Amino acid sequence: MLKIDDRGAVAPQIYAALRQAIITMALKPGQALSEKEIAASFGSSRQPAREAFIKLAEAGLVRILPQRGTYVVKVSPRQVADARFVREAVEVAVARHCCLSVDTLSLDGLERIVLDQERAAATDDHTGFLALDEAFHKGLAEAVGCSEAWRVIEMGKAQMDRVRYLSLPEASPMPLLIDQHRAILRAIRAGDAEAASAAVRLHLREILLALPRLARTFPDLFEDEDLPGHAADLQAALREEL
Repeated sequence: MLKIDDRGAVAPQIYAALRQAIITMALKPGQALSEKEIAASFGSSRQPAREAFIKLAEAGLVRILPQRGTYVVKVSPRQVADARFVREAVEVAVARHCCLSVDTLSLDGLERIVLDQERAAATDDHTGFLALDEAFHKGLAEAVGCSEAWRVIEMGKAQMDRVRYLSLPEASPMPLLIDQHRAILRAIRAGDAEAASAAVRLHLREILLALPRLARTFPDLFEDEDLPGHAADLQAALREEL
């Protein structure tokens, strides 16, 4: 039985646990999820499990088919590219804001996160590394009072998170991502909004370089679809640039 914290609402805890399992591929695309079995594994009634399933469907991670069941969906390259497109717009704005108003204490905290990422990379702790990556980007938004902006990103990036997990370590090497985080921080410390924007764009576009390779390596995990036009063109341009 999976442990539930009695002090908190049950449905969000079930949702968080299932979301993490789907992102890390512990629950595979196409796998059926039983409301009854999930509820039993958490020691809850079926209602919180049902609520968690609905939220997972809203995040694009499961498909609920009436009278047939609930299934983990495959990774959609289109949804990944679109989520990245939105995320870039928001995070570039956050980085530019940081150049104007972030405090040294916040930047020092972000530097410590990058150091922790180095330690996670040294031990091949992919789950820990991605949790720290999340903390880094969330920390940038919170440093300038943009927590709501991060919540907007969080709502739409579930498919991105699945690809990010798959991309480590070969498609997107952890040392490369660490270097990109450091480049973002250097630009922000220098107050260089243009350099910070460029560093964020380069970092978030990394997923477009990894996506085609991952889809070829793990064809059973991906929907059979082309990247949308803007993402395909951008990915080709990036290949020429790099």
